[in-house]
Amino acid sequence: MEEKNPLATTALPGVEPSQGANPAANSQSIGPGAEPTIREGTVILVVDDAADNVAVLSLDLQQIGYRVVTATNGEEAVSVAAAILPRLILMDISMPRLDGLGATRKIREIDPLREVPIIALTAFDTEGFKRAAYDAGVSGYLTKPIDFARLHQLIGRLLAPGAVDSLMK
Repeated sequence: MEEKNPLATTALPGVEPSQGANPAANSQSIGPGAEPTIREGTVILVVDDAADNVAVLSLDLQQIGYRVVTATNGEEAVSVAAAILPRLILMDISMPRLDGLGATRKIREIDPLREVPIIALTAFDTEGFKRAAYDAGVSGYLTKPIDFARLHQLIGRLLAPGAVDSLMK
């Protein structure tokens, strides 16, 4: 299998690792039909082994003001997340080397990343996969093809002030 290179890995110009454990600091909540209020500098890690998916997700998120860093497998996702401390992670489930569930478990073991929201993105739409994803520590679950309105709404909700506290209870 051909090795795929990420669009960006350990650093982006102007992107510094997040400080503190509050992943909501750079974003505000959005409600149904509301336009998201995005502050520059909010970094989202997009993890997917399909280059087309990475490109589409990255461009969409960048258009609405997010900074995007990418990884193409679970092992890379863990190391990149530890290096940049993103505010949110979009994680494909089915990937080479280490799948998204394994990567999520490893990310949850890293202190500064324990409460970073992780959204599972997958073609698997069964209760068993959903249960396994939530058991691994994801904060949200969306099936492919991605409904971008739902994705934006979920990101806004997860990055809203106090969202992490209510998810962890």
